[in-house]
Amino acid sequence: MDQTARLRHAHVLPRDDRDGLTALSMRTVATELGMAHMSLYRYVADRAELEGLVVDLLLARIDTTPPARAPWTGKGAVLVERARDAVAEHPGAVPLTLTHRHASPSLLRWTESVLRVLTAAGFSGERRVIALRSLLAYLIGSIQLEHLGPLSGPGTAAMAALPVDEQPLLRETAGVARTVPADVEFRQGLEVLLRGLDPTA
Repeated sequence: MDQTARLRHAHVLPRDDRDGLTALSMRTVATELGMAHMSLYRYVADRAELEGLVVDLLLARIDTTPPARAPWTGKGAVLVERARDAVAEHPGAVPLTLTHRHASPSLLRWTESVLRVLTAAGFSGERRVIALRSLLAYLIGSIQLEHLGPLSGPGTAAMAALPVDEQPLLRETAGVARTVPADVEFRQGLEVLLRGLDPTA
């Protein structure tokens, strides 16, 4: 059984959801696998490699095939939403996806698929770099805001309660923001970003 298969068998991601990242250690994973702590080192070198495998396990379910009959913006939107949905299933692992995204074969496949969509749309060179990084920045930022600092959390509530004579626009905007579902905000923001990307600009 390969490394990722052993992690899947050990239910590492549900443990992460249940106990948090502090519970993800070589010792606890070895226990889940029913092996001695030191035996796990035959499969992974250290915690960093273990975390990388967890990220790849989390992202392995992403379908990287864009819809065939859609404009490039529609294909891009679908790919970005699939990545968000995969991470959202295990929000406890969000910090790991940010740290190890460059080492995940699954995420590299997803990135290649996004690049194919951008290339077919006419993006190349610097424009393609900026388009890809803009999409990644939006995806990562949205995931962080949604899961690490909830958009409808105490910060937004505090701004919605500001004195009306000090920052009236911020107060009003925060009040509305508390009523906007995260999915709606994500999709509409992604639409705005994709419309603004121009391969010929």
